Amino acid sequence: MGVLSWIILGLIVGIIAKFVIPGKDPGGIFITIILGIAGAFVGGFIGSALGLGSVTGFDIRSLLIAVGGSILLLIVYRAIKKEK
Repeated sequence: MGVLSWIILGLIVGIIAKFVIPGKDPGGIFITIILGIAGAFVGGFIGSALGLGSVTGFDIRSLLIAVGGSILLLIVYRAIKKEK
């Protein structure tokens, strides 16, 4: 996947993660995109390690793995921001 594809996937995944775990987060849409892209990488890494597959394109399996990674990162991000 190209850089633009990762950004689009990250935006979609970040929005889905925000719907699953709503709340106020500082940073707005920019942080949502970054968490979505990073979540796709984290989800792909964890999915590969567990034998579930990786994020390879725009299919439902890759989308679910990326959303899982984004949700995980959103939880960690909120925990770090709450401490400060």
